[in-house]
Amino acid sequence: MRTINKEIYIKKVDQINETDIWIVDGKKIRSELDIEFVNFGHHFIFPYIPKSEFWLDKEAAPNERCFYVNRMLIECDLISKGTSYPEAKKSADKKEKAERKKHSVKTLEKILNKKDLQKKSHCQLLKKLNNEIDIWLVYGKIVRDVFDIDFTEGGHDLVYNYVPKNEVWIDDDLLASERPFVILHELFERSLMLTKKISYDEAHEKTSKLEWKARQDKNFLKEQLEKLGWRYQA
Repeated sequence: MRTINKEIYIKKVDQINETDIWIVDGKKIRSELDIEFVNFGHHFIFPYIPKSEFWLDKEAAPNERCFYVNRMLIECDLISKGTSYPEAKKSADKKEKAERKKHSVKTLEKILNKKDLQKKSHCQLLKKLNNEIDIWLVYGKIVRDVFDIDFTEGGHDLVYNYVPKNEVWIDDDLLASERPFVILHELFERSLMLTKKISYDEAHEKTSKLEWKARQDKNFLKEQLEKLGWRYQA
């Protein structure tokens, strides 16, 4: 069992039955405990989370908590009754997609085609690299509402078919202080897949190790980003 630094807890925001809902410091978790922690989590996904707790990453725009809590309730209920995690996730995915459609994107889906929706997802062009890769800050909620409920932190065109060619997307829900690590992850992973012709799974594993090292060493982060064409300033 991994030791949990109590400083990751930011605020208890709710209690449902016997489960405490906590806002946690996702950046600290990814830098000190588990680089694969995403927007939310429970014990059946991340065993280091106490069984009586749901964790929600601190969001730059806290407007998706209800979706995350509801899906965790579904997953945990099904798993506790003997359903496998993949099957429980499938059921929770279906419910979350229906809820997101009902709440936010019905109009968008009716009036916009895929290309328009891709543009609508763009928030701010962060940089155009020399090799003509555009790094976009995107509205993460729109991406999850319309394209992919599992989108988190970032992604690129070689993995996600909804990301236009030669683009890297960075979730605007990610705190600005954590963006450089995710930019490094996406650029390095994309480079490995493109030049080494390796699978996403293999590239992701190698990249996660690089990102973890960068989170422990800002000089290493700067060096690696500059190799990929991104001038980093702390």
